[in-house]
Amino acid sequence: MQRLRLKADGRIVELRDGQEFPLAPGLALATPAHPVPGLAMPAASVASENAPLPAVRDLRRRSRLTQLEFAARLGVPVETIRNWEQGKRAPRGPARALLAVIAHSPETVFAALATESATI
Repeated sequence: MQRLRLKADGRIVELRDGQEFPLAPGLALATPAHPVPGLAMPAASVASENAPLPAVRDLRRRSRLTQLEFAARLGVPVETIRNWEQGKRAPRGPARALLAVIAHSPETVFAALATESATI
């Protein structure tokens, strides 16, 4: 069974033998504070805390999910998704990192989250 972890900086890593390996090095969001071993960091791949995320509504619609389905897949209350979409609140921390990864590879994230929730 493959064990995956979403890092706070937006990377998805596989856990093997007590070490972390990038799931898809080409898609990893490396930062100077969190470099990915063996991965050169082109300027375009450096994630910034101030970099604008695609709108949550756009991410959800591209995934062809309702607010309720999107919330269930992310493991958050539907009110959280509504608040993000209406601009009442902004995603922070791990949620922001997760949304950044969803913007690049939604299938991978949803598959990893589904696998993780099935093992709990």
